[in-house]
Formats: sequence, C-alpha cells, structure tokens
Amino acid sequence: MKFPKVHSLEEIANLLNCEFIGDKNFEVLGMNEIHVVEPGDIVFVDHPKYYDKALQSAATIVLINKKVDCPEGKALLISDDPFRDFNTLTRHFKPFQFANVAVSATAGIGEGTVIQPNSFVGNHVKIGKNCLIHSNVSIYDHTVIGDNVIIHAGSILGADAFYYKKRPEGFDQLISGGRVVIEDNVGIGALCTIDKGVTGDTTIKEGTKLDNQVHVGHDTVIGKKCLIASQTGIAGCVVIEDEVTIWGQVGTTSGITIGAKAVIMGQTGVTKSVEGGKSYFGTPIEESREKLKQLANIKKIPEILNKLK
Repeated sequence: MKFPKVHSLEEIANLLNCEFIGDKNFEVLGMNEIHVVEPGDIVFVDHPKYYDKALQSAATIVLINKKVDCPEGKALLISDDPFRDFNTLTRHFKPFQFANVAVSATAGIGEGTVIQPNSFVGNHVKIGKNCLIHSNVSIYDHTVIGDNVIIHAGSILGADAFYYKKRPEGFDQLISGGRVVIEDNVGIGALCTIDKGVTGDTTIKEGTKLDNQVHVGHDTVIGKKCLIASQTGIAGCVVIEDEVTIWGQVGTTSGITIGAKAVIMGQTGVTKSVEGGKSYFGTPIEESREKLKQLANIKKIPEILNKLK
C-alpha cells in the first residue's frame, strides 16, 4: 500500500509516538507485508525468529520491537508493539468509510455494465465495461474489476484477511488495507468469497473461472485461464500460475505456489508447493499416478496377510 504522498521517517515516528534510528528525513513511501515489500516501504516484525528476514528484505524501513544494528541504507522504527502500530498506520492511511447508498457516488462503472438489485458497490470501486453483477453481491471499497466480468449472486469481494495475533485477552486482528483486483473476462460463481490483501492486492487474472462456493484468501494471486471448482478453499499468499485446474473440495496451506498447467484432483490437500504440468492427488499431496498406485496396493494388504497365515 502506497501513501498518498511521501512522508519523512520523523513524521511516521511522531504518528506512532515511537523512537527511530536513521536520518529524520529518510523517505517513507508506503507499507507492505514482507512478501511484497519494495524500497521505501515499512515492514513490521515482532519476533526474533524473523528479525533477519525483515532486516534483509527489500523494505527500507523496519518497524521492530528491539534496538538492533540498522543495515546500511535503511531506517528503523522502534516500537513496543509493531503489530499494533502497523494497524495504526493502516487506520490512518486507509480509514474505514461508511456507506449510505447501495452504489457509492465515488464508484466508476463502465458502459454496458449491469448491476442487479440488492447488490452493494463500495467507495472508490472501479468496474469495467459489459460486466454483469447479479443480485446480493457485495463489492467492498477500492475493488477493481475489469471488462466482461460476471459475478453471480451472493458473492463477496473484499472482506478482511483472516490474520490474527493471539494475545492473553483474545485474538487481535491485523487490519486489512489492500484491495481485490479482478482482470478481464473472469467468471465468479455464486457465494464465492474473495478476501482483500492486507496491504497489497488479491488478484484474479484474465480469463479465470471460479465455480460456486470458492474461497480465495488474502494476497493470493491466481493466474490466467485457471479453472477452480466448487468448495475449494485457497489460503492467503498463495500463487497459482496460469492455466491451473483445481477440482472440487481442494484445500491449500498458505504461502505455496502451484505451477502452471498443474491439475489438482478433488479433495486434495495442497500441503506444499508443486511443479507445473503434472496431476496431483491426496493428502499429503503427491503426483496422482503414484498416489493411486499406493491406494491400490493398500487394498491388497488383506490378501497378502491371508497368504501369510
């Protein structure tokens, strides 16, 4: 997430009421999670296990809960609670805006697009040409939709990321300030849920088709011309490359990559990254031919035991 204008390190430190290490005029351009950070971004880290990863990332400002040596060319914001202060920044730069109409006056809607009754289109949404938005669809603020997109009834684009920190008093939510971006010629079935990015974009690329009741987690990127069948649950920060086919009731863990033109058979648990161009099945996931051989051999166990008697 980029800020509307460039801020100085001192300005951000004053906003957070925290100490800083580095030139007070050091430029701060935005904030992001570690997997999408760029120079000028703030990244937060609050566990020693991940200090080095954050300090050596592309981010040039690190919001951290311990005074450490500052890498050359970077700056530090010293906070007693980086998670809390990251939320403070999101609230400041991307505050929630309530709505009082079904289609916001700040939404841009292209020529030929039809929005059926009882749908909601939030603030600063952009919808392209010749789209069809069926009834009871909710499109949250800042969502971007391309041309020739069909979204069926009851789907929700832009809900918060499922991202929490456990505290003694309960779970503390990391506030989502990102977007959902849907490219041209995408089809989204009924009752799908697509969460927005924490600070970046959840993206579905051109020509991909989602069946009914598909969930897409925060910051996930789905490539071009993918097919994803019903009751599939895709976790956050997943990369699905082009022309992947995922059949029904598949679930994935977070942060993995599914290679181009892979086929994931129904009810598979995608527990790790997999190469493209192959078919996969089972939990834990394996190439389908190998997994089916194993299942066939398991059926032979009673016969083998009888022979040993």
